[in-house]
Amino acid sequence: MREQELILYRDFEEGELLRDMVWLMEHFEDEFYNKEDKSMLCYTNIHRLLEMAGHYGFSGNLWHCYLTNLLVNKENSYSKACEIRGEIEGTINEAVLHDITIMKEFFDFDFDSMVKHLGIKGFSMVLDYTASAQESKVYNSRIRERISTLTKTLSEAGSPEEMKDILTQFYKEYGVGKFGLHKAFRVEHTDRGVEIVPILNIAHVHLDDLVGYEIPKRKLIDNTEAFVYGRKANNCLLFGDAGTGKSSSIKAIANQYYEDGLRIIEVYKHQFQDLNAVISQIKNRNYKFIIYMDDLSFEDFEIEYKYLKAVIEGGLEKKPKNVLIYATSNRRHLVREKFSDKEERRDDLHSSDTVQEKLSLVSRFGVSIFFCAPDKKEFGNIVKTLAERHHISIPENELLLEANKWELAHGGLSGRTAQQFIDYLLGLQK
Repeated sequence: MREQELILYRDFEEGELLRDMVWLMEHFEDEFYNKEDKSMLCYTNIHRLLEMAGHYGFSGNLWHCYLTNLLVNKENSYSKACEIRGEIEGTINEAVLHDITIMKEFFDFDFDSMVKHLGIKGFSMVLDYTASAQESKVYNSRIRERISTLTKTLSEAGSPEEMKDILTQFYKEYGVGKFGLHKAFRVEHTDRGVEIVPILNIAHVHLDDLVGYEIPKRKLIDNTEAFVYGRKANNCLLFGDAGTGKSSSIKAIANQYYEDGLRIIEVYKHQFQDLNAVISQIKNRNYKFIIYMDDLSFEDFEIEYKYLKAVIEGGLEKKPKNVLIYATSNRRHLVREKFSDKEERRDDLHSSDTVQEKLSLVSRFGVSIFFCAPDKKEFGNIVKTLAERHHISIPENELLLEANKWELAHGGLSGRTAQQFIDYLLGLQK
């Protein structure tokens, strides 16, 4: 069968449907096989395509959508070389063109004869499918639109060469596989070991949404842009008062620099032992990765910070140039220190060494950015700006008075408290 002749584009994760469809395309008139069995296989494939549509949110020609989804998710030596960089040279282009020629046959296949011969009813549904707004558990609207546009362009390509150029340009603009389609990821343990899994719904926060904090935001932007655009950059620690926008700033840069190839991987403290496995999976990709650690801090009895130190900087293996570590914390020095520590140091022959041991982790973050709680005036400005953005029409004096009452009962002066107050007002609107 033709799909067995594929060289680079083979062994797809969801390739069973391709194998069965191609078998039907090649054998639907073959009298050696039972006609009823072929009909049942065709109905099974219709079921698979409709389930796929609900899973991914596809519409239109589902067969074409399925083939396109295989192509944009297949990580092979060609697609990974083209991501972000674009067209490459070498013999590998001959192998790709060979495969694309076969894939074009699948795109161009006319199902009318097969449907008529097997007496299939309802096959037209998969060739012109209308999706509901509730469908899709995997792709958001941005990704679906991107794949739908590529599907239409590939199906209209006049030659395998044109089809190859279209696909290569897609790899250059958006990348390939999960890293090409998604912005943010988490780490999970599966049957296959440590796996980097997409976060399907990341908050659509932008840096302009964060009122105030212009100096901290500028430092974060400068360091991130240096990293994204291939200049020297540092690991970054965002520390300071709770609710001041540290975590929101990280989400914002994930949104702002996604088109430039930036990806965020969230790692929790109990997963530090997986960091080497995570880095090994991303170090040879053409994206820039920020390993993000939210609310990072350690009690004095926790020793994970020693492992983290070696991973950040200090182990024998050099940290890849496409990886940085960003962390947020309410603690400046990350490791908890107590007054009783001073008493213990009197019995420590090398007390300065003990101090350096605890401070050495934070020193591995080349850039430290302080987010402090706003004063009364700044808090009022945040409230007024947010109220204006959400079209809340309340007299300024009344708005600020209610905001002050709210912050006294809900955690004090912070950007988070201001946002919660605005959400409260929006909830009162009918």
